[in-house]
Amino acid sequence: MSHPVSPLARPFPAMPAIGGVTPRVARAGYKDWGRCDLTYVELDEGTAVAGVFTRNVCCSSEVELGRANVAQGRARALVVNAGNSNAFTGYRGREAVEAIMAQVAAHLGCPQEQVFVSSTGVIGVPLPRDKAEAGIKAVLLEEPCGWEAAANTIGTTDTFAKGAMATAVVGGKTVTLAAIIKGSGMIAPDMATMLGYIFTDCAIAPGFLQELLSAANQRTFSCITVDSDTSTSDTVLAFATGAAGNQQLNCTGCPGADAFAAALEDVCRQLAHLVVRDGEGAQKFIAVTVSGAVSDESARKVGLAIANSPLVKTAIAGEDANWGRVVMAVGKAGEPADRDRLSIGFGGTWCAREGLPLADYDEAPVAAHLKGQDISIEVDLGLGQGRATVWTCDLTHGYISINADYRS
Repeated sequence: MSHPVSPLARPFPAMPAIGGVTPRVARAGYKDWGRCDLTYVELDEGTAVAGVFTRNVCCSSEVELGRANVAQGRARALVVNAGNSNAFTGYRGREAVEAIMAQVAAHLGCPQEQVFVSSTGVIGVPLPRDKAEAGIKAVLLEEPCGWEAAANTIGTTDTFAKGAMATAVVGGKTVTLAAIIKGSGMIAPDMATMLGYIFTDCAIAPGFLQELLSAANQRTFSCITVDSDTSTSDTVLAFATGAAGNQQLNCTGCPGADAFAAALEDVCRQLAHLVVRDGEGAQKFIAVTVSGAVSDESARKVGLAIANSPLVKTAIAGEDANWGRVVMAVGKAGEPADRDRLSIGFGGTWCAREGLPLADYDEAPVAAHLKGQDISIEVDLGLGQGRATVWTCDLTHGYISINADYRS
């Protein structure tokens, strides 16, 4: 993490250990950097797993294998490699992943499909098997570490470690969720974003965990964008050990299921916001709220058209109240919209209502709002009850500098 810390950074929270979860980190040397780049998390036998993955058709072998193996519902270990995405590497990349899975499975005495692997970094370079195997040997000898060390280790261009936690009462037992994520650039929603890992001691059936994670993902990770580019490696996995001792959740009618679902979505939203706050070169955190759409999904698509617009993002970077760029973005979204019903505002101040600039519009409060770090854009389409909020960051020269030098 050699870049200056984002001005939007948040301190890493105090996060407790999760029963049945043991993280360790080591240095495999995937890049020439003087830090750990291999994260290994051992999970108690019987741990449930759920996941969402990128829809990028040039995805990595890690994603292909993870997508296939998550269906069997159980996990014993997670391995995350930083510095090399192992994407677009053909059979050599797949063999490297399978070798890692076999090595860990042999150590744990578990089926190979219960070992989940993620890799992040440069595309098109096969993961070196010798470094991978040596790294696994090394990490198995390391002492367990805390969540912040694990969060730092999975990062690439991240400028700060990202973590979140929540609790819920399920059947009279308090269950805890702790999560880490990495992501700063190549961020756009498409089933999942970045590499994110959620650990809980709740007892929950794998199928129900998958149902809740998919729903939470749609309202959180799939509502953020930094640069409109969906990664080849995007993965979010949730692991549930059952160590809290609650009666297993298996449907929405179970006592405490709603509380757990809310806690899971809360953690996902916290993580999603942290990624945007660490957007490459970001100086401002932007919430785009669209109301009055024909459906919630239509509202989300309109919001993303605004959030992905370079013209909107650079206007915010320049603290320019150019609401005409928002009009443009709504019109190009490909969703139902009516120019003469459209209303646009910034920070709670309406600039235009029902297709016309307000006669008494005063730009001063909008200009003051845009000088802050947390920016809000409000759009009312005036067509229906659909509503959504998406989150993004501004576009600055810092984004160009980071990505122009990415392989250096």
